[in-house]
Amino acid sequence: MAGHFEPLPEGGAAVALDEVEISILRSLAVQLMELLGPGDEETGDEAEAKDPLADLFNDGPSEPPADPVLARLFPDAYGGPDLVPDDDVRAASAEFRRYTENDLRARKRQDALALVRALDALSPGIDQGAVLRLTSDECRQWVGALNDLRLAIGTRLEVTDEEDGGELLRLPDTDPRKPMVMAYLWLGGLQETLVESLMG
Repeated sequence: MAGHFEPLPEGGAAVALDEVEISILRSLAVQLMELLGPGDEETGDEAEAKDPLADLFNDGPSEPPADPVLARLFPDAYGGPDLVPDDDVRAASAEFRRYTENDLRARKRQDALALVRALDALSPGIDQGAVLRLTSDECRQWVGALNDLRLAIGTRLEVTDEEDGGELLRLPDTDPRKPMVMAYLWLGGLQETLVESLMG
């Protein structure tokens, strides 16, 4: 189980993590939440008093984010890398973004927070490691958070396709990008085995 997720008989998945892995995962998730920005989630009476109909018409941003990582996490809905957008495509993308980005941003924040909370609930054993057990619902949130973390790191590393990951792996240990490359590849392995556990 060390280093990869395995399915649990009752559903969900489990993975053994050491203290360093727990710390890295938690740190990356917190950094992602900071990048996503603060949420507007209310609790208690504020949440009950909130008008759900008003939320439907709560406008979000209409322009793509300036930060490359956020632009990758919240891409334009129309167009693509090979299409030069015209005014109609830009207008359609802006309209779509205005009504969807806030919800998408909140979901990504919740996924990252679920990752942090699951790690915080672990009780390390004698060897300072722990077995993380996730329910099926938690697994789905973890898949989303791991994907967002990989997209963020891949964007910073300027990974454009699968071959770039192989080239980056061959970087010398003295290259300052090497720790980020190792985290990117490790997260990919975690994500892959978690998806396999859910499908198996």
